[in-house]
Amino acid sequence: MRRWVILIATHLAMLAMGFAGGVYTLPILTAPQAPDAADLRTISAETLYAGRLARDLKGSDLLHWGEGEIRVSRDRIAHIGRLAPGPDYKLYLAPRFVDTKAAFLLIKDRSVRVGDVQTFNGSIVAVPAGTDVRDYNTVVIWCEAFDQFISAAEYQPSSQARERARRWIP
Repeated sequence: MRRWVILIATHLAMLAMGFAGGVYTLPILTAPQAPDAADLRTISAETLYAGRLARDLKGSDLLHWGEGEIRVSRDRIAHIGRLAPGPDYKLYLAPRFVDTKAAFLLIKDRSVRVGDVQTFNGSIVAVPAGTDVRDYNTVVIWCEAFDQFISAAEYQPSSQARERARRWIP
């Protein structure tokens, strides 16, 4: 009997490790190629705002982090840097800076989901038509599948975003 318990336990442990390894590596294996330097230079010329993703935010950890620069233009948002690989990453525009899962969940309903982040060594995400990036001040990278905060970057002072949201400034 003891032998069967040990066999079942070890096989379940290996199954769990294999599943966890698959969840971690599948996004890496299936990710499209990151944007090339010319694409990133183009968006740099269009940049209205810039911010930094920091790896050491309170809500980030060993497996959930981002680092690098965020470039925001009227119709695209570029990340020049690295993200911890993971599934189902989304880029949101938020009305204020957040650095934890709990803080983002409080404002998620007032945030705009811009699009999917499919690459982990730089990415460019198109801003949906009708979304004005000036009405927000923070980019948040969020794992939708696991409700996990990855990273965030403030790209304009929150008072300026509030003022623009209150009255449109061209």
